Amino acid sequence: MNQITPPPKIEIIPSSAPFSEAQRSWLNGFFAGLLSDAPTPLSAEQGAAVMQGAAGDGDDGEAPWHDQTMPIADRMKLAEGRPLRRRFMAAMAQQDCGQCGYDCHNYSEAIASKSEARLNLCVPGGKETARMLKSLYEEIDKTPAAPSSAPAPAAPAVVAEPGRSRDNPIAATFLSRRLLNKKGSEKETWHIEFDLSGCGLDYVVGDSFGIFARNDVGLVDQIIALLGASHTTKVNGKTLREVLIDDVSLSPAPDSLFELISFITGGATREKARALAQGEDPDGDAATLDVMAVLQKFSGVRPHPEAFVEALEPLQPRLYSISSSHNATPGKLSLTVDCVRYVINKRKRLGLASTFLAERINPGDELKVYVQKAHGFALPQDPKTPIIMIGPGTGVAPFRAFLLDRRATGAPGKNWLFFGHQRSDCDFFYADELNALKTSGLLTRLSLAWSRDGDKKFYVQDRMREVGRELWTWLAEGANIYVCGDAKRMAKDVERALVDIVAQFGARTTDEAVSFVAELKKKGRFQQDVY
Repeated sequence: MNQITPPPKIEIIPSSAPFSEAQRSWLNGFFAGLLSDAPTPLSAEQGAAVMQGAAGDGDDGEAPWHDQTMPIADRMKLAEGRPLRRRFMAAMAQQDCGQCGYDCHNYSEAIASKSEARLNLCVPGGKETARMLKSLYEEIDKTPAAPSSAPAPAAPAVVAEPGRSRDNPIAATFLSRRLLNKKGSEKETWHIEFDLSGCGLDYVVGDSFGIFARNDVGLVDQIIALLGASHTTKVNGKTLREVLIDDVSLSPAPDSLFELISFITGGATREKARALAQGEDPDGDAATLDVMAVLQKFSGVRPHPEAFVEALEPLQPRLYSISSSHNATPGKLSLTVDCVRYVINKRKRLGLASTFLAERINPGDELKVYVQKAHGFALPQDPKTPIIMIGPGTGVAPFRAFLLDRRATGAPGKNWLFFGHQRSDCDFFYADELNALKTSGLLTRLSLAWSRDGDKKFYVQDRMREVGRELWTWLAEGANIYVCGDAKRMAKDVERALVDIVAQFGARTTDEAVSFVAELKKKGRFQQDVY
C-alpha cells in the first residue's frame, strides 16, 4: 500500500498530561470522535487499499493483488513484471483457505520451485486459476530463477499423525444433522455433528474441517448411461461406478475433457471442443458445463471409460469452518452448512459436499476427514482481550465456536457478535443458544440485522454504522475484530464500514482510517475467514 502522509491529528489532550503516548493518542481520538461530523465516503482507491492491507511479500515488495474480492484479470495486471512465483500467487483465489494444503504464498513458491506439480489444488479459484497456473507454468524453464529470501517450501508431506492433512485423512463418524431454518425460509442450512472419539482427532477454534464427499449415485449412473458403458467396467482396479463416485470431480468440466473430445472427433465438433479447451465460449454456455452437460452437449461422442476417467480432475475435499469447541465438547465436532441446490437448463444441480452432508450420508457412516489448521484466525492469546465478531449466515459458525470456547475456559474478555440473515422469524440460527449466552453475560452484546424484514434491505455493515461510536470504543480499548462469510460482497462492505467508523469516531481522515485498519491487520487484531 502506498504510504500516505497524514495531516496532524486533532490534539485535545495536551502533551503535558500524565498519560502515556498510546493513552494520549486514544483519548484524543475518542474525544474528537464525540465532536466529529458524518464520515467521508470511501473512494474506490481507498477501498482497494484497505482490502489489500499491508500484505508484505518478502524480497520483492508488497502483494497488492492479495485481495479475494479482486477479479483474476485485475490481480494479474497488478502482478505484471513481478517474478514468476508472484504471478503464480496472483492467479490464486487469495483466500488463504488451506484447501490446497498450503496458503497462497507457499503454494506459489512450491509450484515455482517444481516441488509441487499439481496445478489444480486451488478449489476456490476453480478453472480460471488452473488455466492461468498452467499457462504460467510453461514459462518456468524459459525464465531465469529469481532469488528468494526464503527457501521454497516442500510439497506437503504425508504427516506422521493421520487427520492433519488433506494427503493423509482419517475416518470419522457422522452423528446427526438438524435443520436450522424454520418454515418460511428461502434457505436450507444444517447443523452437522461428527464423532471424533474413535479416531482421536482434536482441533482448536478457528480451524477448518476437510470433508471428502462422494458424488451422487444418480448423477454417476446418468453419466455411465451417456457413455454407453457398464457400471462394472474396470478402471484402475475399481469399477467405473466406484471411480466416478469416489475419485473424480464431476463439476465443472475440465479443459482436458474438451481436449479428449477434440482428439476423437472431427469437423465442427472438433473445433468447438478445441475452443472450449482453450477457454473460449463458442455457444455462450461454457460456465454451465459440468461433466454430464458436456456429454449431453457432445451427445454423439462416447469416449472409452478409461480415457474418460483420465481426462477428469481428482475429487477435491471441501473445507468448512468448525462451529464447535473441543474444550466444550471433547470428541465431538460440528459444522454449519448451507445446502446448495440450483437449476440450469431444467436440470437440478447439487452442491457436492453440502448435499452429501444433508441427505446422502446416514448416522453411523464413516467418511474421510482432516483438520486444516487455521493461519491467522484464532482467539487472542490474552483471554481478557475483548472480541468483536461479524458473521452473517453460516459465517456465524466459528463465532459460535469462539463463544463456547470462551465459556468453557472461563475467558473474562468481553464478546460482541454481529449476526444477520434474511428473516428474523425463520433464519435466526442458534437463537436459543445465543440468547442464553447473552442472558448469562458471556455474550456482552448481540447486534442483529435482517435484510428481508423491512421495506429496505438492512445488513450487518448497516448495524455496525448504527453503533459505530460503541464499536470504536471497543477497538480503542484493544478489541480484536473478526469477519467470517462471503468474501466478494459482505467482507468488503464490512471493511468499508469499519473505515468509516474509524474516520468518524476516531477523528481521522479517510486516508488515516485506511492506514489504521491496515495496521490492525498487521498486528493480527483484524482477522478474516472468508470464502
